[in-house]
Amino acid sequence: MRLEELESARPIVIAAPERARAAAPPAAAARPLALGRRHLWLLAVIAAVAWSLWESGLFRRELVNEGGWSLVLRLASSILRPELSAEFLAVAWQATLATLAFAACGTALCLLIGSVGGILASEVWWESVFPPRGAGRSRLRTARGPWLAVRTLLTVPRAIHEIVWGVLLVAILGLDPLVAILAIAIPFGAITAKVFAELLDEAPRHSLGALRASGAPPLKAFLYSLVPEALPDLISYSFYRFECAIRSAAVLGIVGAGGLGYEILLSLRSLRYEQVWTLVFALIVLTGLSDLWSGLVRRKLGTGSRFDSTLKTRTIGDTPRYRVDPVIKGSILGVGLLTAFGFWYVGADVARLTGSRTAQLLGQLIAEAIPPTLGGMTLLEFLDVCGQTLAMSILAIGLAGIGGALLSFPAARNMLVPGGVVHPGGRRPAGRVAGVGAYLVSRAVLLFFRAVPAPIWALTFLFVFFPGMLPGALALAVYTLGVLGRLMAEATENLDTRPLTALRAQGAAGSHVFLYGVLPAVLPRYTAYVLYRWEVCIRATAMVGLVGAGGLGRLLTERVSSFDYAAVATVIIAYIAIAWLVDLVSAAVRRDLR
Repeated sequence: MRLEELESARPIVIAAPERARAAAPPAAAARPLALGRRHLWLLAVIAAVAWSLWESGLFRRELVNEGGWSLVLRLASSILRPELSAEFLAVAWQATLATLAFAACGTALCLLIGSVGGILASEVWWESVFPPRGAGRSRLRTARGPWLAVRTLLTVPRAIHEIVWGVLLVAILGLDPLVAILAIAIPFGAITAKVFAELLDEAPRHSLGALRASGAPPLKAFLYSLVPEALPDLISYSFYRFECAIRSAAVLGIVGAGGLGYEILLSLRSLRYEQVWTLVFALIVLTGLSDLWSGLVRRKLGTGSRFDSTLKTRTIGDTPRYRVDPVIKGSILGVGLLTAFGFWYVGADVARLTGSRTAQLLGQLIAEAIPPTLGGMTLLEFLDVCGQTLAMSILAIGLAGIGGALLSFPAARNMLVPGGVVHPGGRRPAGRVAGVGAYLVSRAVLLFFRAVPAPIWALTFLFVFFPGMLPGALALAVYTLGVLGRLMAEATENLDTRPLTALRAQGAAGSHVFLYGVLPAVLPRYTAYVLYRWEVCIRATAMVGLVGAGGLGRLLTERVSSFDYAAVATVIIAYIAIAWLVDLVSAAVRRDLR
């Protein structure tokens, strides 16, 4: 008899307890909750979007101004006839250099602030600073205390739009180039710190835990673990912040900073739309060059999360040497030269910061702003304006999030172009041409949307819509769509393509690779960017309020025009409170989706 037959013939003896367990009916499996946290957040998003649509008046009143279509056609047709005279091109060139200089100086200062603040504002930093002693819950409370304090402190400067900073700084420093630099650096530095912190929190933490367990200090563990993991996204966002600084430097021309914004304002007031488009094209060129530079640097860094991809090892004798990639070295040198040129070109008077006149004007401004007042409004009226601002931002980010996600995938270099992980048509020429065409068109659309400042979009929508929150929401949606689409496309390009290539090697179709490989990997990052831009949309309502959109932005414009700084302080406090609440909601959503 074979061994298998002997085993099967062997009698089975079950002990009494085991026999009882075998005879007992199986325990009822625990049912999953009908609605988890993710489902509740989804329902909250749907309810918020429905409320914002109702607040916009979409279903309650007439919105379209039929007489404004002629102005839109005139503005649109003038894009084919930009002003190209030698005299005006010289003016545009000088304005472009001024805008570039302001953006370079502001970006340099904001990245310095953001690098330090990003570490201090990350949850993982404080969790690594406090050693794992005692109960886990008490340790968590200890770590979240300073984290919440830093995040709250950073909420104040970033809740105030650079336009508002510009107005306040002009009242203190006068019409000096330093106003534009500080108006960009202060809020952008706080925003960069928040984004850097979230990128560090999203990075894998295995290497950080290993280094901390081996006794490495928190800062060294950060520099050798989380920073290399998040480096491609950090660099990508840094170049994006430079693009934002270019657009903000242009918009700050409205408060007298000079540059492209000032020239655009003069051309708009004189109804010379041909000149407007010439200046807008200059903004597009600056933004496009920054986009190309960003893509080149990131390709040299590698689309994965390996810090050593910028270093090429070579050995001379027995001593290892490292040669930095020439593109990376040239980019670092270029950033330094551009920053030095910016400070030299604008000729900012840094001594104004410590002058007695500045201290006197600052004290006077604070005295006029305290105590804050409602400026003749009732509390219910003011709360209604705050609700309009929140609804405007929700509607804008909802439209921008959907549109940006749809355009981000064809705009990613590693998706539809030949050699990408998803490219319809295989090796057929038509499929390859279609993939390249989709990539170029989507990139061009995103570039145009984000290069045109939000006030220009708001002015365009105000031609065909009656004043209110709807044109402001649409303007912010179009502008934010271009921004989100670019950020999402770069997040897709930063994916580790090895799992996607493995799926293709197993015979998976392009749609399956997209659904099961790309989407699960990018959705957390997409969510983080959408939540971040939601807060930015709240701040940007002040910018579209300059041209008559509703919400707190319009109220702020009216109070600044009347020099009612006590009412201005109230509006700023409202912005800070809304941004703080949004920051808490953002952190809670990301924590539940992690």
